[in-house]
Amino acid sequence: MIKRKQFIPLLLSGITGAFVLACSPSQPSGNNTASNSNSTTNTVENSKGIPIGVVLAQTSNAALLGQEQVIGAKMAEQYFNQQGGINGTPIKLALQDGGGDEQGAINAFNTLITQQKVVGILGPSLSQQAFAADPIAERAKVPVLGPSNTAKGVPQIGDYIARVSAPVAVVAPNAVKAALKINPDIKKVAVFYAQNDAFSKSETETFQQTVKDLNLDLVTVQKFQTTDTDFQNQATAAINLNPDLIIISGLAADGGNLIKQLRQLGYQGLIIGGNGLNTSNIFSVCQKECDGVIIAQAYSPEIDNPINKTFRETYAAQNKKEPPQFTAQAFAGVQVFVDALKAVDQKNKLDSLSLEQLREQLNQAILSGKYETVLGNISFTPEGEVVQEKFYVAQIKMDETGKNGKFTYLK
Repeated sequence: MIKRKQFIPLLLSGITGAFVLACSPSQPSGNNTASNSNSTTNTVENSKGIPIGVVLAQTSNAALLGQEQVIGAKMAEQYFNQQGGINGTPIKLALQDGGGDEQGAINAFNTLITQQKVVGILGPSLSQQAFAADPIAERAKVPVLGPSNTAKGVPQIGDYIARVSAPVAVVAPNAVKAALKINPDIKKVAVFYAQNDAFSKSETETFQQTVKDLNLDLVTVQKFQTTDTDFQNQATAAINLNPDLIIISGLAADGGNLIKQLRQLGYQGLIIGGNGLNTSNIFSVCQKECDGVIIAQAYSPEIDNPINKTFRETYAAQNKKEPPQFTAQAFAGVQVFVDALKAVDQKNKLDSLSLEQLREQLNQAILSGKYETVLGNISFTPEGEVVQEKFYVAQIKMDETGKNGKFTYLK
């Protein structure tokens, strides 16, 4: 049972610093070491805590989602250590900024595996990065949990690769079905996607197939780059075809600007944003034009279990808003590592295992475990795909100032 009265006041004192660090691009995350980087032994250096690597986008165009993930990971570190860590031994997150490109993730993975000798890695933020960096962990036999890698094919990278983020093929169609409930007269659909991002390319395939499966008319497919800021040509081309619904697969910065420009050019129909837009940080990008955007969710603050109630209350008390999906998924990822490490320790004390043995047994424990998390009950298939019970859809509601908003969950 979770001791909520003891947990909340103690955790809140630690979250303020975590939030500031997570939201400050000037902080050098790579200096947060969790183990003796000069160790020459092949055992876990856990005198300061069992090192779990975390590779998230704290800079670049992916930072709007990565900063939310850092908050979730740090909340989990604080919480599970207060609960006793791994049967009395604390965990220690080794944070690395993966940036928004493949090389950033590759560098971070190499540092964590060879220098900081982590037992496993939570990350990276983007699927595009996962396809580049995960094979490094696979070759080193280091367990990886993707907190937001939803593109097709991620768990198939290798035996040591899993994810707590449900695949886009499962989540995305719910948003289109929700849009049809709001407006049953939808016929014509325009699709936009970031062609330089593996996740967006995977997600748009699902969206386009869903449109066809529902016998809707896909009138145009417009491409852009995640680094673009001017979408006038693509937006005008789509609006001229009079779509009833527009679907966008991209990241928060580019996607938010695209939404803003669509509205400014006169588009008044429904808009669906993909998972890359699923962050409250988008509110400052598209502001009042964010209002009404529909986004499918793998998390709801109203999930009714003890750990989510505590997580929700703690996050809301500090941030004056409900916790977002990316924060919840990062929290859940750390929890899976913690629960699986406990299972390993109960069979063989962690300090009796070599690092190689621990990584191998940890991977086996992750895949065979069942977990009650802030996402609800989850487990994994043998190849590392998450099995999650429920999914949700939310619609953005902005206030009269156009600066503050929230995700309103649809029934």
